[in-house]
Amino acid sequence: MQKVRWGILSTAKIGVEKVIPAMQRGQYSEIAAIASRHPEKAEAVARRLGIAKVYGSYAEMMADTEIDAVYVPLPNHLHVPWSIKALEAGKHVLCEKPIGLTVTEAQELLSEARKRPRLKVMEAFMYRFHPQWQKAKQLVSEGKIGTLQNIHSFFSYYNDDPDNIRNRMDMGGGALMDIGCYCLSLSRFIFDSEPYRVLGVMDTDPVFKTDRKTSGILEFEQGTATFTCSTQMTPYQRVNIFGSEGRIELEIPFNAPSDRPCRIWHHRGVNIKEIVFDVCDQYTIQGDLFSQAVLNDTEVPTPLVDAVDNMRVMSALIQSAQVNS
Repeated sequence: MQKVRWGILSTAKIGVEKVIPAMQRGQYSEIAAIASRHPEKAEAVARRLGIAKVYGSYAEMMADTEIDAVYVPLPNHLHVPWSIKALEAGKHVLCEKPIGLTVTEAQELLSEARKRPRLKVMEAFMYRFHPQWQKAKQLVSEGKIGTLQNIHSFFSYYNDDPDNIRNRMDMGGGALMDIGCYCLSLSRFIFDSEPYRVLGVMDTDPVFKTDRKTSGILEFEQGTATFTCSTQMTPYQRVNIFGSEGRIELEIPFNAPSDRPCRIWHHRGVNIKEIVFDVCDQYTIQGDLFSQAVLNDTEVPTPLVDAVDNMRVMSALIQSAQVNS
């Protein structure tokens, strides 16, 4: 079976621990190479994960004509620059979220991608491809909770390491960029529209200068979405989708485990239905769907303009928070 030959930019933890092993289990993805500015790190990862080629620089891997697509799990401030370099090298690009640091950056990538319509580019919001989210969207679309009215999401963890990129302002750290972007994305995904007004409130770490807690309200024509995200709070995640006649609750909405079944609850009236999903890996699904788009020359499941729109909402929230501070 034909597979897309992937190159990985860096030995980032998410790639090494989550994405690479998951894509190696896919039907349409072959992890052919890994590149790092520290060759010894790339060599160690390659030996452990069985990757054939190792490069001591990103540019070397870009020059390899046997690499079809590149996965970019670099720090946030490097997403757009290296995604553009990959496009210029003729590679398809799957880039980690958030797509960039500003709307201008995101639009720059979109502009470069449109110059090369043969190449596929997508932001890696893997959660959307998990069956639990596909089912939740189906239930809402079919009116199984009545009229959609509100979505509430919460996502937090605790990390006060000053050297961690999530706490580095110059690298695009902070709660909103790292995990709040999920809350924005899922709200737009379920409402299937863009918010016309947003309100943001941020609590900034006095040392890191990044937001350690952000809350927001998104107003859609059909209803509202509210969320809180934090990098210095007890670890927790949950999403509730409320309608006029029912509710959907997602137990592990973002970091869905790949080693055990996931479940959601559909409440309607006095009835509660637990829906259990077979064990799967959302990173495997994401990789295969993208690879199939490459192999079949079809549209990627999430168009790049969606990433620009998510960045636009994020920027509006930041501006609102600054006004309200």
